[in-house]
Amino acid sequence: MNDTTAPVAKKVPHERTHHGHTFVDDYEWMRDKESPDVIAHLEAENEWTHAQTTALEPLRESIFTEIKTRIKETDMSVPTRRGSYWYFSRTKAGLDYGISVRAPIADADDWTPPEVGDEPLPGEEVIFDSNIAAEGQEFFSLGSFSLTDDGRYLLVGVDNSGDERYTLRLRDLSTGEDLPDTVDGTFAGASIDPTGRFVFYTTVDDAWRPEKVWRHSVGTDSSDDVCIFHEPDERFFVGSGFSRSGKYMFVVTGSKTTTGFWSLESEDLEAAPQVVWPRIDGVEYSVEHAVIAGEDRFLITHNQERDDFDIIDVPVADPAGTASEPVDAVDEPETIADPRSVGRSLLDDIEGLRIEDVDAFADFIVISYRRGGFARVGIVELETRDQGAASPYGQLRELPFSRETGTLGFAGNPEFTQTSIRLLFTSMSTPAVIYQHSVTDGTDTVLKRQPVLGSVDLGRYDESLVWASAEDGTQIPISLVYRTDLVDTEPAPMVLYGYGSYEMSMDPFFSVSRLSLLDRGVVFAIAHVRGGGEMGRHWYDQGKTSAKKNTFTDFIAAGRHLVSEGWTSPEKLVATGGSAGGLLMGAVTNMAPDLFAGVSAHVPFVDALTSILMPELPLTVIEWEEWGDPLHDEHVYEYMRSYSPYENVAEVDHPKILAVTSLNDTRVLYVEPAKWVARLREVGADVLLKTEMVAGHGGASGRYDSWKETAFDFAWILDVLGQADVEIDA
Repeated sequence: MNDTTAPVAKKVPHERTHHGHTFVDDYEWMRDKESPDVIAHLEAENEWTHAQTTALEPLRESIFTEIKTRIKETDMSVPTRRGSYWYFSRTKAGLDYGISVRAPIADADDWTPPEVGDEPLPGEEVIFDSNIAAEGQEFFSLGSFSLTDDGRYLLVGVDNSGDERYTLRLRDLSTGEDLPDTVDGTFAGASIDPTGRFVFYTTVDDAWRPEKVWRHSVGTDSSDDVCIFHEPDERFFVGSGFSRSGKYMFVVTGSKTTTGFWSLESEDLEAAPQVVWPRIDGVEYSVEHAVIAGEDRFLITHNQERDDFDIIDVPVADPAGTASEPVDAVDEPETIADPRSVGRSLLDDIEGLRIEDVDAFADFIVISYRRGGFARVGIVELETRDQGAASPYGQLRELPFSRETGTLGFAGNPEFTQTSIRLLFTSMSTPAVIYQHSVTDGTDTVLKRQPVLGSVDLGRYDESLVWASAEDGTQIPISLVYRTDLVDTEPAPMVLYGYGSYEMSMDPFFSVSRLSLLDRGVVFAIAHVRGGGEMGRHWYDQGKTSAKKNTFTDFIAAGRHLVSEGWTSPEKLVATGGSAGGLLMGAVTNMAPDLFAGVSAHVPFVDALTSILMPELPLTVIEWEEWGDPLHDEHVYEYMRSYSPYENVAEVDHPKILAVTSLNDTRVLYVEPAKWVARLREVGADVLLKTEMVAGHGGASGRYDSWKETAFDFAWILDVLGQADVEIDA
């Protein structure tokens, strides 16, 4: 290939006709992954990208070195107690993956984890070394990791291509030997039952939708495995897992707006699953097992009556208010009893809270929720009958923040009988802190602070929360982090990140790698646009289906606000996002090309309409509740056609664009950014495409390759911002 000329993709007109409209797609031929022409084109794009960024090689090396030297390469996690062992992981300098280890518990009454250093703990043993498992593989990912209560058996699921299809294997940790049990082609999230008799796993249909749950008897051939649940409705994914108490296994089906749960007692795992609540459209719920005043109860978090969810407890024997019968198909009644007639509410005062999750322990319940836009955690202590309380529940006690703009969350609490909980706090300028909160006396013990090595002075970084007015007057929160000594009265170079889909909240968090931007005077911002879940369920509802354009206009409003307030200028602003956030990148590039100097889009969902019109793809039928159904609804078709980035590329001056994708990505196929780049180049845009030829949706699997990917992205961003030659003052 001529390094002075960008690849020009051939045109092969392909007509797509729906609802009386025909779209001529010149680059649909790129969808054939097995075509030598497609592979040759992607490789040519990689060569062009390499040639165009060769001058940035020293900067990439500098950023990679900065990341590498600031992260503690030889490190260990905080041990987590399960059964008779403390489980944790170690990383070692020069190795890509973690090493899972355990050590026996010395004092059964002591819930404080041991301090772990470079030297092994007494009795420490390696139970799984991912580096050994990854030897000779270009890609490695764990999709399942499950242990029995006694610690004898370990179940792992390994993917070596990036397509998120895993091979299950069992290891007998008492001997260190792998059992002959092997199951290929499973989905993530397989589990072994607490006693080690059975493995439960999920398989996918032709559209790679998880549709069946299987039971495998340990010690038998996988050809004898039994399908215990089949979900025929293409709108639903299916999965399974065990309660924290270990007493129940749940099968769960979920679409974007509707869920269903089935339960089995662990003592009788060969029985048919029983429905917990009948499944009806628009009702979402989750189930947690709890023991309340000596009685088995299910805690159900649901939105039947309240958009931001409520929590009730119901009797396990009759959770829906009518006798439950075993089911082997999804044909439940179309009504659910009034939750108030079935069980008791856990919370007296719920106003202003978006309930997200509930976790039950022997003596208390932990509730994760959002209030004021931020993730929070509260505790409800359980009363006993002997105490004569009118209600078994105490008042919700919210755990305090150390700063208003931080994020507090649950951090690994597997034991039902534990007397304390482990939490993680972080903010844009605060490295993650893992601490243990004692429920009985309210004391906190810091277990670990995220290490930041080198001469980094964390006191030089600060953060702000500002609000932008959207087109309809809605106030959009924006989180910013910067180095105080490098941000003055002049507009600063800035990276603005956004996502805005699936009710996923982009909560403020600390990033070691991000320091390489901040130390060069760049401000990093997160626009918490609608379509996410930061401000509650209404925030999501106002950024999906027929309101999807709010996500894009919110992001543009955030950018314009930061410009008008003097934080940055269009010449110094780069937008970035990935996956559904890549759709956002493509949309705002079309809608406001003059607002950005550059756009960095990772695994971008930029040919959204074409994909959502193809039921055979993973991102289709189940996605209709997120985007709408353009295949059967003309209005949805026209609405999506009006914003889908690929078919709205115009002949205007575009910002510089970097698109990064992976050949084996099963969520957003490589063909979407490949087609988008070809179309952008056709109208004269300065655009680069980088394709990982052996990777999936998350990019490279090893940590060193991941850091190199980050360094590549950051170097490109700094070059666009005119900061590539800035020497950092460490």
